[in-house]
Formats: sequence, C-alpha cells, structure tokens
Amino acid sequence: MKKITLFIILLITATSCVSTKSTLKNVDDNAPDLVLKKDNTFVITQFAKDKKYGYDPDYPVNIFFQNTNSETLNETRFLNALAGPSGEKITYTKLETCCPFPTKRSNMGAGFLNVYELKWEGQKKPVKLYLNIYEKGILMVPMGLRLKQ
Repeated sequence: MKKITLFIILLITATSCVSTKSTLKNVDDNAPDLVLKKDNTFVITQFAKDKKYGYDPDYPVNIFFQNTNSETLNETRFLNALAGPSGEKITYTKLETCCPFPTKRSNMGAGFLNVYELKWEGQKKPVKLYLNIYEKGILMVPMGLRLKQ
C-alpha cells in the first residue's frame, strides 16, 4: 500500500510541474533514425550552426530511444562520438535530470532532460550539454566540439 501511495504522490508531483505546452524548439518527428558505426557510436554528419543547440534546455540534443531498458545507451553513443575543439579526448559526467516537458513518449506524460558535463585537457571551463531521450531530432555536433577521429 505504501508503494502505491508513494507512486501516486510522485506521479502527481511530476505531472504538476509540467506545462501543457512544450518549450522544446528543435523536435523533428521526421528526423532520420539514428545509425550506428562499428565502434558503437552514432554516425553524425551535421554540425550545429545554432550556438544554443545542446547548450540550452530549449534546444537539447534529441537522441530518441525506443527501449526503456537502454535509457542511457544512446546518450553514451552520442557522447562517445564527440571530441574537444581540437580533437581532444573528452570525459563526461551526468550532473542531473531537469527541465520537465510534456511528451506522448513517456508513460507519465512527461519527459526530462539529462545534463552532462564535458571536460577535456586544456579546457578553461567545463561545458554542459542537455540531452533528450524522449523526442527525435536531427543529430548534430554542438558548436565548439568535433567528431572523434
């Protein structure tokens, strides 16, 4: 009984924090499906021209996944494809989950962004990327980063 009550309270809390209108600006349901390379990273062929892409919660990197058992797998596949601005090896740490938004792709009716901190040698200040596993979009390399060679 306690578990059911806790679940109901959590569900009400989570959905009460979510606006009925999404603030996400770069969702594209017609985006092509993600393709894997042999090294288990994503094939990424485009580079963002918008400095907000990935760095702003309204313009997250949309890496839709279809299997709830692999929530972080696509995040890892994306992040492992990246390098620093001069090709440096990056390390990343998940900082938090934030920024609820409405989505039909979640049982709760709400999605959340995962925030990662990226670091590389010679960097003055770590960068934060916002990743969205609930929606589709064109997968691009955020400005200031490169593809790993």
